[in-house]
Amino acid sequence: MRTALIADSSRSIRQPAARCRRFRSRQIMHAFCGTAMVTRYPTRHALRGAINPTVTVDVLRDPNFTTKCERDHAASAEDKAKTYDWYGIEHPTHNTGENEVCELDHLISLELGGADTLDNIWPQCGPDGATLRERYFKQKDLVENYLAAQVRAGAMSLADAQKGISTDWTEYLAAAQAAKVGVVR
Repeated sequence: MRTALIADSSRSIRQPAARCRRFRSRQIMHAFCGTAMVTRYPTRHALRGAINPTVTVDVLRDPNFTTKCERDHAASAEDKAKTYDWYGIEHPTHNTGENEVCELDHLISLELGGADTLDNIWPQCGPDGATLRERYFKQKDLVENYLAAQVRAGAMSLADAQKGISTDWTEYLAAAQAAKVGVVR
């Protein structure tokens, strides 16, 4: 069986070459001559994220604020599911619970004032073979909770948190893991 190297910023693994294919545009995965690179965040050219200007620090500090207030109002779940096609990723089947391998994620999370629009949504997948807790989208959730707590506490500006998470959320992963911040409303 032909294999191709799949690399991310933390490790490299071998996968069947069938996983390497051409994609329609620049996005999470890039295919070059049989080698694909999987990253934890979309390329800056593919998705920059979008903010909801009505979600301010005061709103985030309001004990009645919940991301449920924002979710699925600007874009439906059906519209969001189309982003798998945009990124050239097959929509995973049975993608729930312990079997969840991809999440349609907000680049700038709703709890950081991110918009619930298609220009802020991307399928965050992988890494293959990881437990659910180790998947990139679960690790990014830790960072989202950590940054939201930093913003609410006044330790970081909302603009800095939005820029940081949309540029490279992994910069905050060690601090988020150390802080063990719980789930945000």
